Amino acid sequence: MDLRKLKTLIDLVAESDIAELEVTEGEGKVRIVKTSAIPQNQVVMMQPQAMQQAMPAAAAAAPVAVAAPVAAVPEGHIVKSPMVGTFYRSSAPGAPAFVEIGASVKSGDTLCIIEAMKLLNEIESDATGVVKQILVENGQPVEYGQALFVIG
Repeated sequence: MDLRKLKTLIDLVAESDIAELEVTEGEGKVRIVKTSAIPQNQVVMMQPQAMQQAMPAAAAAAPVAVAAPVAAVPEGHIVKSPMVGTFYRSSAPGAPAFVEIGASVKSGDTLCIIEAMKLLNEIESDATGVVKQILVENGQPVEYGQALFVIG
């Protein structure tokens, strides 16, 4: 690969959001890695035999990942979203919310509305108890299976 192509590739990586680029051309291989917020590029050219010898050394030098702290699991029954859509706590803007924290609910009581494809779907409680937490903000998009409420 000639120097003009390398310079063009380095400039493309520097000007884009790409963090890493690897190009193989014939027997040669070029890997360009952007290592920090300050534009610094690294160009590595290796022959296939040299790559095989360098791989074990690179694996040994890799830092050990530290386990992320586990998020606290809420105590109680979790009511999850049965669909993708937009979460609403009340039936209309300015109307009182269906439930507040501390409210007693029975199985079948309406907890919220999820709007999906211009349809308003009432989400009912599947447990009896007290609303301990509301995990989603009004008007926020939700995903299928996302936790919405904790009922204790």
